[in-house]
Amino acid sequence: MPNNFALGKEILWSRRQLLKLGLAGAGVAGATALWQAFNAQSKSIVKIPPMEAMSGDKTQGIYAQTTAANPMQVLRNFDYGTVKQENGRTIREFRLTAGTSIIQLNSAVSYNIWDLNGRIPGPTLRAKQGDRVRVLFHNQAGHSHSLHFHGVHPAEMDGIRPVSNGSATIYEFDAEPYGVHLYHCHIEPVTRHIAKGLYGMFIIDPPKPRPPADEIVLIMAGYDINDDNRNEYYAFNGLPHYYMDNPIKIYQNQLIRLYVLNIIEFDPAVTFHLHANFFNVYPTGMTLTPTHKADVITMGIAERHILEFAFRDPGKYMFHPHQDAIAENGCMGNFEVVADSKNALSTQKNS
Repeated sequence: MPNNFALGKEILWSRRQLLKLGLAGAGVAGATALWQAFNAQSKSIVKIPPMEAMSGDKTQGIYAQTTAANPMQVLRNFDYGTVKQENGRTIREFRLTAGTSIIQLNSAVSYNIWDLNGRIPGPTLRAKQGDRVRVLFHNQAGHSHSLHFHGVHPAEMDGIRPVSNGSATIYEFDAEPYGVHLYHCHIEPVTRHIAKGLYGMFIIDPPKPRPPADEIVLIMAGYDINDDNRNEYYAFNGLPHYYMDNPIKIYQNQLIRLYVLNIIEFDPAVTFHLHANFFNVYPTGMTLTPTHKADVITMGIAERHILEFAFRDPGKYMFHPHQDAIAENGCMGNFEVVADSKNALSTQKNS
């Protein structure tokens, strides 16, 4: 069971504590339940609406054969690794395996991808500044691949050397600086390897915890299905149009912390627009105070930010790039704001 940060504070759970909460043996899939269980005992409670499986009336048939892409799981699923203590230091050990999968982009189009741990995007890895990060990478994807992490690390850990199919390597470095980073394959052609699915988010939490919030990951990606170096489809968290048919439920007046990454290859830049609201912008997540407020931001390839907001009124509110072709071809979704009168944490930053 991975250890988890709850409300930005590191909590080391013993088996006795897990048994008390009924979560022993829950594994990675139980991370969200563990997080909610801790919050239930906290003074400041962040509530998360129940997540629905990929089974909506409009999408059940389309995605019935898709197992590598699960946008609802990606939203609030953070991998904190296996925590060890070595020579007085905290080591966070992660295991990532590159493989191959087929995903269903719509009722007519399937697409071969390279995946990480059987999913696209790859796991959202999370550590705290100062931790030692150890990544055990195993390549089973049929071609040479690697993992390059954004951030600060020694040259020998830069992830530009090919790892042949059937081989493994270890990347080890200190988690720094705090912020929202990413990792991806760096084997040429890099654009192709990223576009085929070998990417994920890498969050380093600051020493001083951020305020409690409902934390959500949104990764924008594109699909070039005919190898013409142009995207025919786009998606948030792996599947085109998914959040239009299956809105992301959030609570009214509760602070939302959105980790947004643009990993759309072949398009030089995209925007992110939120309807009927404004958000505070924390560029690259490398600040604890927002630089400005906006309802549209522009991001180049691999650019990422933290956006914070809260919705005053219930209802459905769209989010999408402001380039119509990108939005209409899959990169579009809805937040469904639901009323909750108890324990919802309202934000003062948007007042």
